[in-house]
Amino acid sequence: MTTGTKLHQTISQLKAAAGNLQSFALDTDDPQAKQMFTSASQQLDKIVDQVSARTNYVEQQEPAYKMTQMAQSAQQQNQGQGQGQGQRQGRPRQNRRR
Repeated sequence: MTTGTKLHQTISQLKAAAGNLQSFALDTDDPQAKQMFTSASQQLDKIVDQVSARTNYVEQQEPAYKMTQMAQSAQQQNQGQGQGQGQRQGRPRQNRRR
């Protein structure tokens, strides 16, 4: 897994955690708990902004880490592999016992 992939994965996980905390804040009637969950969610939002800024910097410095380029490259590889596999997939395997 490349650094670019790890950074984007981390951002996604942080956003999910912030969403979960916000959901907890909405689900509780306890004002203290609501404030705690809201505050923690806001802190994670700030962390997401910081990690996103770092990710953008890394992608500018090292274009190979850009996720769009990586996705296109992977798609092209899959298309190339899929062409050879398509011919084999059409025929079911036969097991002959003699």
